[in-house]
Amino acid sequence: MNEVIILADGEFPRRSELLAMLRNAGMVICCDGAADKLVAFGREPDWIVGDLDSVSPETKLRFAAKAVHFCEQETNDLAKAFRFCAEKGLAPNAVLGASGAREDHMLGNLSRFAENAVNFSGCRLYTEQGFFQVFAGAGEFDCPVGTQISIFSFDPLQKLNSTGLKYPLVDLALPWWHSGTLNEVEADKFTLCSTGKTPILLFFKY
Repeated sequence: MNEVIILADGEFPRRSELLAMLRNAGMVICCDGAADKLVAFGREPDWIVGDLDSVSPETKLRFAAKAVHFCEQETNDLAKAFRFCAEKGLAPNAVLGASGAREDHMLGNLSRFAENAVNFSGCRLYTEQGFFQVFAGAGEFDCPVGTQISIFSFDPLQKLNSTGLKYPLVDLALPWWHSGTLNEVEADKFTLCSTGKTPILLFFKY
């Protein structure tokens, strides 16, 4: 009940577990037009954050006291929501609705998630197929044996090492987004360590 969820303005979640997360969250911060989708779902937004160019006039007026306008266009609404959380001392646990609408927006959201979630330990971005999380430097992960994972690096020069994976990473750089995809967990815990400080994005398939 204390979870803080950021709801992005992509495809609204369909998976039952994700819908339950929305119903039971202690706070839902909507990225702009996501507020309309949340209201249609039957829950009121706790905050509406963004440049407020896609939320309906009716919802914007109804929740005017909860709307936070960031006028700059250098970042997208998800980045603005993370910025809002940092300024308010909030720790988001999950991001929903960041995929499934436009592919360019989804890629932008993944990049912004990697950039910002590294500052919020344990934050995950959930999709209908799995979830993303991020780390920098080194990490140890509890995961069922057989889980399929993909590893994405935003720095083509940093090298990674791993334990507990079917296809080990040994001083391996990942210059392309496909370079670290479709690996598999072979131990109850696996580790990753990178030579750089640029965030690493992981995808875990349900």
